[in-house]
Amino acid sequence: MEKIKREPHLWEAFVPVLGLSIFLIMAEYKFHIEPHIPLVFGCVIAALMALKIGYDWNDIKLSILESVYRAVEAIVIIHIVGMLIGTWISAGTIPAMVYYGLELIKPEFFLVTGCVICAIVSFATGSSWTSSGTVGVALMGISSGLSIDPAITAGMVISGAYFGDKLSPFSDSSNIAAATAETNLYSHVGSMVYTTVPSFAIALLIYAFLGFGNVTGEFDIDKVKLIQNVITNEFVIAPVVLIPAIFILLAAIKKVQAIPSLFFGALLGGVWSMIFQGNDIKEVFLVLHFGYKSNSGLKIVDTLLSRGGFDSMMWTISLIIFALAFGGIMERSGFTRIILRRLISSVHSVAHLVAKTIFTSILSDFVLTDQYLSIIVPGRAYADLYDSLNLDRRVLSRTLEDGATLWSPLCPWNGCGAYQAATLGVATFTYLPFAFFNLINPIVAIIMAYMGWGIFYNKNILLEVAEKEGID
Repeated sequence: MEKIKREPHLWEAFVPVLGLSIFLIMAEYKFHIEPHIPLVFGCVIAALMALKIGYDWNDIKLSILESVYRAVEAIVIIHIVGMLIGTWISAGTIPAMVYYGLELIKPEFFLVTGCVICAIVSFATGSSWTSSGTVGVALMGISSGLSIDPAITAGMVISGAYFGDKLSPFSDSSNIAAATAETNLYSHVGSMVYTTVPSFAIALLIYAFLGFGNVTGEFDIDKVKLIQNVITNEFVIAPVVLIPAIFILLAAIKKVQAIPSLFFGALLGGVWSMIFQGNDIKEVFLVLHFGYKSNSGLKIVDTLLSRGGFDSMMWTISLIIFALAFGGIMERSGFTRIILRRLISSVHSVAHLVAKTIFTSILSDFVLTDQYLSIIVPGRAYADLYDSLNLDRRVLSRTLEDGATLWSPLCPWNGCGAYQAATLGVATFTYLPFAFFNLINPIVAIIMAYMGWGIFYNKNILLEVAEKEGID
């Protein structure tokens, strides 16, 4: 006889969240271990609670498979980025970017310049992952030569990458937010300008203060020259080795899909490795699989350049899979819906609604562990409330991004946070305090809502139409 499913009670919905939170906190602060096993136990608790309210194993299995399936493309991209980083180092592309960056960028301008560069790349490509996985990795190396704290550099890379990603019409998150709120993509992007640009300007001012205040470390010209000499001893450095990076930028401008463009960018790096660095095809295959291993003898250079490869992303992939499994069980069993229902009750004003939407989206980043789910689930839950207050849906789509998109790289077990930590080589909670744009934007959005700035109502649109038509 089939067991009857029922709606969970609020306490039942909170049990998996509380259990996972306890496991993760103990893992991070008491045992200092990786979050994978705590996530596994979190999935077990969520599954047991799902069984308690009437779901069977087939339901649970399907929820896991559906959740992971949504991330298959992202998982493939993560693997390809690992291969790309490996061949780009082997080809001398990333070492050349570091070499020329050390030559051109002055330490007092580094944080501002680097942030803007990451923003431009992510805007052009529509991908924060591409930005951080290419120029972001190079900027991490440049920061070592300039004696800048890697945590600050990683935070700067995240800020720039997510600013450009957020405003790019090519971005997956922008398209998903617009589709979830059922609003026009370009109206959505235009609406985001109101909260995003001021937040980014504030972040740049902070990075400028850090750079000019020299709190990031003392500039050592001898150290820079030493790093450059070690790089030129290990690689042939010439403008031609930058062509794989130029290829990726051109592919983005031409709107080539991420998987083929990144894959051929990785292969081009392998070809360049053989032509310009004298490696054979076996060495290229090894780099694609295991990454590049630098043996220069200089720790800074070896730490920077010993990375990449298919295998290097397995830590991230395994974390993402179990995080998605947890999020899938939570959504299918109705736990997330029950929690959100309590959160969306008793909304008193537009500003209160915006604040709750942002808070819920950020909470979803930690509970659902997936950026897209953190946009879609709260978006569906709050849509009717925005309509009841006569708000244009672009306010909803913008607010979802102000919370979910910007906080996704700040959660270690969220797919974005896991990817960024693995790519930049800095733990998520370590760079979090320095991702100023991501931290500031939600606050600015809430303040602007309370001030009534950038809030669009449907009646305003109707009045504008009436005025154009000459109707009283």
